[in-house]
Amino acid sequence: MPVAPLSVRVLFETYQKRLALHWLAGHAGAERTISRDPDNASDAALVGYLNLIHPSRLQILGAAELDYLLGLDEKTYTEALDHLFTAPTLAVLIAGGLPAPTALRRAAEQHSTPLLGSALASDKLLNHLDYYLTDLLADKQVVHGVFIDVMGIGVLLTGESSVGKSELALELITRGHILIADDAPEFRRVGPDTLRGSCPELLQDFLEVRGLGLLNIRAMFGDSAVKRHKNLRLIVNLVPVSKSDIHNIDRLQGSFSHRTLFEVEVPEIQLPVAPGRNLAVLVEAAARNHILRENGYDATAHFIERQRHLIAREEQE
Repeated sequence: MPVAPLSVRVLFETYQKRLALHWLAGHAGAERTISRDPDNASDAALVGYLNLIHPSRLQILGAAELDYLLGLDEKTYTEALDHLFTAPTLAVLIAGGLPAPTALRRAAEQHSTPLLGSALASDKLLNHLDYYLTDLLADKQVVHGVFIDVMGIGVLLTGESSVGKSELALELITRGHILIADDAPEFRRVGPDTLRGSCPELLQDFLEVRGLGLLNIRAMFGDSAVKRHKNLRLIVNLVPVSKSDIHNIDRLQGSFSHRTLFEVEVPEIQLPVAPGRNLAVLVEAAARNHILRENGYDATAHFIERQRHLIAREEQE
């Protein structure tokens, strides 16, 4: 699901403190939208330093860029500013707390192009802007389930309604794990193989448990029991089964597969739900085992190899 276009004003209001921003000129262009269009090649340079030939949508001016502009003759300087403040440039940012030359302010007003200042050094401003915009403009997908940090990795608990996802999440929280989102976690692709999950603002801190209603996890367990976002590393799908069905599950390999989100394959475990099974312990074990697998250790392969060695030794004897 594509994210709605982001305006320069919203970017300013959202990250004013973190990017140490202040508005210098060009307020009339505050509603200009910053969006990614896969058919538009200019999106490859969403943020960058001053470039009059292949301009970025957000152009950053540091000391070197300002010195270059101020060193031009009057006619070339005026032409450069006209080019700087026209499309596809959406906004110009002056880094390092440097003062904005009067000509830049005037050009920003004439072209209704936002001119912002930042106290951050130009390299930090570029890196931070690129990071925040990647997250804000990434495609978003809502997946029904409970997203929780277990053993330091992001685990999504899924399954049909009433299977016990919230109750399991509550037990995991009481065991020291961390809630990220209940019911409708939002996932964004922030890297080639990285999905970051977060909680919609309305649902932050809350967990719904049948019979108890809405619980405020932050109020009950403290700030350390909730987290704003986490990268998705494992999906645990809760599947109700009878006692007879449990005996048909592969006891060596388990039920491992992958689920594809945003063309990213995420490891998935089908976890049988039946009376008497301690699901919290099983999810913790699944998280620990997944970490081992990511580090190159496969318990099943190790067991099979050990068995092969024992058979070979017995044959020799």
